Amino acid sequence: MRILVVDDDSFSGEMTSAILEDAGHQSVVVDSAVEAVETLADPGFAVVISDMNMPFVSGLELFATLREQGCDLPFILLSGDDPDELRQREPRLDACLAKDSELPTTLPQALGRVLAARAR
Repeated sequence: MRILVVDDDSFSGEMTSAILEDAGHQSVVVDSAVEAVETLADPGFAVVISDMNMPFVSGLELFATLREQGCDLPFILLSGDDPDELRQREPRLDACLAKDSELPTTLPQALGRVLAARAR
């Protein structure tokens, strides 16, 4: 499956990409919300995974923009902030995860749950 990773920190983006590739997925990493919107013009993506705290446009703002444009791809938000608080701010997110040492475990698990829920 092809997944778009949006993260302004190249190291974090590559780490997320490596986790996804270890789980058998193909990922494309971009470093801004603007580039994400442009990249999603290609219809081959199945999921968007975005960092929360990025300059100019946050992950939540990217999520809102994509929904306003009619893009309903599953959206997973990663953040160093409290994920529960972010889910309360935007309950339509498919998942919100802490960017922590558990991400190699929690991201593939969340991705599986999100895809299973969308398949129903």
